[in-house]
Amino acid sequence: MLKLGFIGAGTTGTALAVRLQEKGYPVVAVASRTRSSADKLAAAVSGCRSYDSKQEVANSAELVFVTTTDDVIPQVIAEVRWNAGQSVVHCSGADSLDVLEKAKSEGAQVGAFHPLQTFAGVTHAIDNLPGSTFALEAEGPLLEVLKKMAGSLDGHWVVLAPGDKVLYHAAAVIACNYMVTLVKMATDLWGSFGVPTAEATQALLPLLRGTINNIENVGLPDCLTGPIARGDLGTIGKHLEALEKRAPAIAATYRDLGIQTIPISLSKGKIAREKAEELHQLLAKSWRRNTNEDDAEGQDSRGSGYRGQHRLRGKHNH
Repeated sequence: MLKLGFIGAGTTGTALAVRLQEKGYPVVAVASRTRSSADKLAAAVSGCRSYDSKQEVANSAELVFVTTTDDVIPQVIAEVRWNAGQSVVHCSGADSLDVLEKAKSEGAQVGAFHPLQTFAGVTHAIDNLPGSTFALEAEGPLLEVLKKMAGSLDGHWVVLAPGDKVLYHAAAVIACNYMVTLVKMATDLWGSFGVPTAEATQALLPLLRGTINNIENVGLPDCLTGPIARGDLGTIGKHLEALEKRAPAIAATYRDLGIQTIPISLSKGKIAREKAEELHQLLAKSWRRNTNEDDAEGQDSRGSGYRGQHRLRGKHNH
């Protein structure tokens, strides 16, 4: 197997190095921003040596993973002299292969290998990595190498075109990061009736797990439940009234998500198109009323310029 090197010894680099070494890939070299980080990764992987210099990693490995933060990748690529026939792979979710152009111009094969997974820390990263989906970009032999590598980690793979990468990463942010935001919003509502965040989180976790279970086992759109799935105008109206009085910032998100949920309910086939239109009117009417109120306040306190900006932003969201 190819000798692997890592430039960057954070959570992603460490998880990949540990798991790939377990699957028989020789991890021979690592360098990082600090020598202590490189030493720590090297100590976790048998046969791996830490270096002060990125160039030494490039000189030692046949396939180099650049597992730094995204913003640093171009700098790393620029500072290293790459070898013809070598493979250079970054693990950014949003960047395509253009950030590796210098390595390609020097004769290296270039690719991307992004684990579609959440890494809250090194231990969690190592635990969560197997079974993940990996977004791949590469051509020819390197693409086949990366597919095999994903398979060795018990994972799945998807090959992306350069123009797909940013939307792919935006989808990951919506599914992962914004789920955290939604849970925070839900626990804030529990806080309004006196339940602490930790207790509210524990109460909501079985519901979250049940939702994930339904998504996995029932699938979209049939996994959708709740008042929009039922076309329950009365309940949604009560939600809006309460939110607008006690949590107006959350009400805006509730309305936007509700409007996005109506097509899922229609696809499920449990509501008629007329009911869907009523739901949309209820949510959009509430949205417009609050936007108009905000516009009036904005005109009073900030002048007509602010008012115009607010309308533009509201129109975009709607």
